[in-house]
Amino acid sequence: MTNISRRMALLAGAALIALGAAGYAPQARADTYRLTAETSEATSRTKAGVRFGELFEQETNGEHKVRVFPNAQLTGGDQIKQAEFVGRGDLDFVVTSAITVSPLVPEMSVFSLPYLYANYDEVDATLNGKPAERMAEIMAEHGIVILGWGESGFREVTNNVKPITGPDDLKGLKMRVAGPMFIDIMTALGANPQQMQWSETFGALQQGVVDGQENPIGAVIIPQRVYEVQKYLTAWHYSYDPAFLAVSKKLWDSWDEDTRQKARKAAEQAMNEQKEATREQTADGIAFLKDQGMVIHEPGAEEIDAYRKATQSAFDKWADRVGDDLVGLFKSTIKESGGTSDGQVSAN
Repeated sequence: MTNISRRMALLAGAALIALGAAGYAPQARADTYRLTAETSEATSRTKAGVRFGELFEQETNGEHKVRVFPNAQLTGGDQIKQAEFVGRGDLDFVVTSAITVSPLVPEMSVFSLPYLYANYDEVDATLNGKPAERMAEIMAEHGIVILGWGESGFREVTNNVKPITGPDDLKGLKMRVAGPMFIDIMTALGANPQQMQWSETFGALQQGVVDGQENPIGAVIIPQRVYEVQKYLTAWHYSYDPAFLAVSKKLWDSWDEDTRQKARKAAEQAMNEQKEATREQTADGIAFLKDQGMVIHEPGAEEIDAYRKATQSAFDKWADRVGDDLVGLFKSTIKESGGTSDGQVSAN
């Protein structure tokens, strides 16, 4: 068993213990906190939330416990409200992604600008450097303290109508999207975007209400079994989405420094394990999806360039909305890492 496989097993085992044996009813003890996650128990993000709770309890010798609530239960299935509730201090912790919180914090859209990143090295340069530090400062202004960064990943497009082998193939397709920026991206490609909560998406795909969607392979498409209701996938890597685990600033401010350090240590370990598990599942994902009957298209450099040009208007619009200084910080960090600085992406 590889180290990453062992990490995945730890995440899964912790999830079964906390989500199965304990149930979902919150405990009355004042030191038992609630963590909300928008995805199911099968996803690495929700498992990372459980893993964090396990580690935090260990670090504090049982003084602090965390109960995980998947599928945005505590906000009635509304994934966007999770961050609002945590920001107000009505909920304690959240495991979510930049895209999910972007309606509340538009600056978080910077991570997902189309074709900003070419590869994981460029991603890691921003998540381990000044861009992530700046995003943490912005989130704190909204009452949310980021404790650890993980990964949803590069987003790929699926549909149940036809293979997508170029921008023109998206024209007229009804595409479920996660937020406003993706409405503009899909509109630029000629698709018919429909913003929809994730809790509603599987049924909408199954019933043909929408033709397709876009999400990362390892974090969503495989664990959420999207392949059961979608036939075609194009691995166009057009947008990236980081995950993160965060705590309410109200709760953070109530802790002493020792508790803060223990919470951050537990979160960083849990999210590092989550990121590595997600990348392993993504790396093996194409072969798995082919085995499940999906038709996979992997674009070449020329096709990728066509997508990049077709989505340039959306990039420019959202770069302006996010702010030139912030986008410039990301671009310069990517360039310093050896990557590009103009949003271009390679086919690899």
